Formats: sequence, C-alpha cells, structure tokens
Amino acid sequence: MTDRPLNRTDHLTLPNLMLAGGIVLAWLALHVHALWFLDAAAHPVIATLNFLTLTWLSVGLFIIAHDAMHGAVVPGRPRANAAIGSLVLWLYAGFSWRKMIVKHMAHHRHAGTDDDPDFDHGGPVRWYARFIGTYFGWREGLILPVIVTTYALILGDRWMYVVFWPLPSILASMQLFVFGTWLPHRPGHDHFPDRHNARSSRISDPLSLLTCFHFGGYHHEHHLHPTVPWWRLPSTRKTVTDMKGPRP
Repeated sequence: MTDRPLNRTDHLTLPNLMLAGGIVLAWLALHVHALWFLDAAAHPVIATLNFLTLTWLSVGLFIIAHDAMHGAVVPGRPRANAAIGSLVLWLYAGFSWRKMIVKHMAHHRHAGTDDDPDFDHGGPVRWYARFIGTYFGWREGLILPVIVTTYALILGDRWMYVVFWPLPSILASMQLFVFGTWLPHRPGHDHFPDRHNARSSRISDPLSLLTCFHFGGYHHEHHLHPTVPWWRLPSTRKTVTDMKGPRP
C-alpha cells in the first residue's frame, strides 16, 4: 500500500520526460538510419528489425500524445503537455493536437456509447474505418503527401521513405486500434466491470508492453485513473488491489 494518492503524479515528471525523450530519440534514430543509411537489400534482417521496431515506437509516439492529453507527461503544466503532444503527433502522422484531444475527452466521457467517437457497433473492419476517419481529415490528407514529396526530392532514388515512414504509422494505427480500442471496448464479449465500458486483457506485462504500451493489458485501469502515465499502469492495478485488501 502506498501513502501517495493515485491522482498525485507530479513526482513522475522526470521519469515521464526521460521515457518520452527516449522513445522520440529512438524513433528519430531508426527513422534517419532507415531513410539515409540502410541498404535493405544487402541487410534484410536489420531492415526487418528496424521496420518492426519503428512500428512499435510509432505506437509509443501516440501513447506519449495520449498521456499528454490527460496531463500525465508534465503534471500541472497544460502548455507543456500540449507542446509535447503536438510534437509527437506531428512526428507520428501530422495529426492535429486540438482535434485529437477534443475527440479523446469525448471518448472518456461516453466510452462504449453512441456518443463515443471511437466506438462503432459494426465489426472490426468497419470500426477501424470509422476510427481512422475520425482523426484523419483534410489536414492530414494535405500534410502527408507534402512530406512524402519532400522526402522524394531530398532522397532521390532512395525509395526507403516509401516503406519506412508511412507504413510503420499505418501498422501502428492498426495495433493501437486492436489492442487499445477494439479489444477493450467491444461489446458482447464479456461483461464490463462498470460504467466505463472498458476491460483489461490480463495478458502478461511484457506482452502488454509490446502490444500497446500497457493500454491493452490495463485499459480499465486507465479509464479509472486517466492521469496515471502508461508505464505506471501495472503498478496501479497492484496498488488498487493492495488497498482493497484480501477478500473475506
């Protein structure tokens, strides 16, 4: 049991920034390496590892932005969170911070209902299409071709930007949808524990980290304690369990 309330997260600013900075720097390093230096034909194993890691780190970029929306990266500093969130969303796919935060707060207020912008009553394909359509608008439709064209002009016949920039972001969006939205919120699978209409998957912590930075394995805990950063979600469940104590 801890003597610090779960909603007190100001002491986590330094580790939050260190982890966020590590994810961003790792993404940038692999991104630059893939586009400027990697010979995929000569080193297919390295290219595959680079691609898979970039995809996972792209999920991480979005998770940083997600924590920033809840004020969890730099607690008590909304402008700092907005700046960090805007940066990582731009790196991820040129998404709008303002649009994203409004939609995500609506998701938390109306999770699993018709007023939830992330929810759909259809199957996973239709649901994913709505999920993408909610956040990918004309702004992103203009920004992405500009970035791709810029890379084409800079890199010339080096085609790596076609594979190593848009595809990791697209696959990351699928990963985020499956493990962070569809599995936690799909109705009819089993009963939801409360009004949040969210469930945790109870997978192992390493798998929870690899799939969606703990937002699949601990999604219900996130809805209960949205200001807790991603890396504290496993210990949050343990803390809540310890506070409840053993059942009589």
